[in-house]
Amino acid sequence: MKRLDASHIRSSAGELAELLVDTVDGGASVGFLAPLDTAEAAAWWRERAAAVAAGRLLVWAAYDDGGPAGTVSLALADKPNSRHRAEVVKLMVHRRARGRGLGRILLRTAESAAGAAGITLLHLDTETGSPAEALYRSAGWTRAGTIPDYAASPDGVPRPTTLYYKRIGAAAAG
Repeated sequence: MKRLDASHIRSSAGELAELLVDTVDGGASVGFLAPLDTAEAAAWWRERAAAVAAGRLLVWAAYDDGGPAGTVSLALADKPNSRHRAEVVKLMVHRRARGRGLGRILLRTAESAAGAAGITLLHLDTETGSPAEALYRSAGWTRAGTIPDYAASPDGVPRPTTLYYKRIGAAAAG
């Protein structure tokens, strides 16, 4: 597992784009419609580099012989009344690496890093009924509710999204 800095994201945007394209092609609802153009995906990753450089986004990647096998990011809150929380975003696992626990490892990495940074509350959203939803439930996340027709799946069909949260660090103990 490697935490990515802004320069690494910019220099490896093409490889990271392949992961994003595979994720979307595999049916995961991560904000894009299929088919996703590799150039568009690479541009999206390069845009993330600015948020990483500014300290608003933390990104980790796991690699295998095929390149990036998965990523997870933490979007840090920037308002004074919300600095105790962060959002888990873009947990992606390449189809070639699925079924081996990598999603759980990535999630645990984000949770541990958040706790080490003093964050006590994490939240995320995921497509209702997706394999990711099962991962979050099994990892101790609490369902907060569902919003109908929140986002379109990669094939363009509006789907419900379920919101989850997890208390970590001192908040989880108290």
